[in-house]
Amino acid sequence: MAHNLDDDDAPPVIGLTGRKQPAGPLAIPVVRDALVETFFVDYASAVVRAGGLPWLLSMECDPVAVVSRLDGLILSGGSDVDPRRYGATPGPHATEIDPLRDEFELAVLDAAWMRGIPVLGICRGIQLINVSRGGSLVGHLPADSGESHSFLGYPRNHLVHAVDLVEGSVPHALYGARTHVNSLHHQAVAEVGTGLAVTGRAPDGVVESVEALDAPIVGVQWHPEMLGGADPLFGWLVDSARQSTSTIYRKQEDVVIA
Repeated sequence: MAHNLDDDDAPPVIGLTGRKQPAGPLAIPVVRDALVETFFVDYASAVVRAGGLPWLLSMECDPVAVVSRLDGLILSGGSDVDPRRYGATPGPHATEIDPLRDEFELAVLDAAWMRGIPVLGICRGIQLINVSRGGSLVGHLPADSGESHSFLGYPRNHLVHAVDLVEGSVPHALYGARTHVNSLHHQAVAEVGTGLAVTGRAPDGVVESVEALDAPIVGVQWHPEMLGGADPLFGWLVDSARQSTSTIYRKQEDVVIA
């Protein structure tokens, strides 16, 4: 299993989702059409800084089987969730859509939810969490409106706008009533999914964080892994993973004893 209770210092194993794509022009010609799976190092670095052990999840693995080895999960950023999953169709501003990634990540999320391990959804990840619970998304946020969420001219770690956080929520406990974030997204949560609560909004009203009412699952629209230092969201994830895994193992031991 991922966590050994005999070793209190064992770092919790945190699964990271990535993306699948052709190797492309950086590879030698004979393998340029071969598929590779890629993961941004920022996510893994943030997990390590928080005391966790990052585990890169291949889309070739069985979602339920791999989640059984994890202590926590990060749903990373990326392309649009297929709008057909929430009753819409791709618009003129839609990115390339990866139905296989959607299918894998939704299955991994469902397995994590069932197992009770903590989940942190980032950018695309918050959107996937919302869609998984029957919610919908704003199709496109123009770069010249509101807080210019989709404007990509700033450095990736630039703090673009504020987020006001709901008292009693996980982000509020970590950051206080207001924090400032970067912004690299053109979609956002619209209708909120069942069992989720909005816990943070930008000044223009765009949803910036949600969390589950019955599980340790948090989604944020910004990219905390790009902001440098030990971001408290990753500390929350790793600490929650350590606690939830200990609970899971205690329950398993109780069953065996019974």
